[in-house]
Amino acid sequence: MVHGTEIAPFPSPSDRVAFHRRELAVILDLYGRFVAAGLWRDYGIAMLRDVAVFSVFRHAAEHPLYRIEKRPRLAGRQGEYAVIAMDGRILRRGSDLRQVLRVLERKLIRAI
Repeated sequence: MVHGTEIAPFPSPSDRVAFHRRELAVILDLYGRFVAAGLWRDYGIAMLRDVAVFSVFRHAAEHPLYRIEKRPRLAGRQGEYAVIAMDGRILRRGSDLRQVLRVLERKLIRAI
């Protein structure tokens, strides 16, 4: 305690949701194809207590075009993965990451 206030401990990595290496490989493969097509330019990853988020950007100073979220608490209900558009619409949700990401692959096919 410092001056009558309690210092909160720094959260350990196990207190956060994270993408596993295989999940990141699938996401980064798709990201690379969009970068090669000139549609995406930057990304960000956030690992929070309830959700891990991979955000993709057209330009670094913008809001994300899409967010790929992992919420393990929803695994038994709607599926732990979701693709969310810039306006907050859930484009696809499910328990198979590759299937969920197909909604974005369709956009890549149309753009090329």
